[in-house]
Amino acid sequence: MGKHVVAAVSELPPGSRRLAVVRGRPIAVFNLDGEFFALVNRCPHQGAGLCEGEVTGLVTADGPGRYRLERPGEIIRCPWHGWEFDIRTGQSWCDPARIRTRQYPVEVAQGSTVVKGPYVAETLSVMVEEDYVVVEV
Repeated sequence: MGKHVVAAVSELPPGSRRLAVVRGRPIAVFNLDGEFFALVNRCPHQGAGLCEGEVTGLVTADGPGRYRLERPGEIIRCPWHGWEFDIRTGQSWCDPARIRTRQYPVEVAQGSTVVKGPYVAETLSVMVEEDYVVVEV
């Protein structure tokens, strides 16, 4: 596995998510209060894109009628059938002993280190000609 730049930190503010395709794999990248996490963008149940699901928390109860929302913004719910996964670990809340979605390591790298590598970023030459921006592909 190689390291791939998927976005600038400023493009993923806290509470946001982004779909990235890395080496043909759809990856859902999440910012949880300044910490970044990445999961394969495919529910193991029937393949729905997790990035399209609702981000929620865990509802817990210590008795009838006494429930509370814990870990708000840390659970992604599959948009097709509602299976829930921990964004931090990929662990399923439907069947935690058997089901999880793949998690990928994420790090924040300073721009100066990204330029040096070993990261892989697609770059294009850009030129300004008079009042137009031209992208060379």
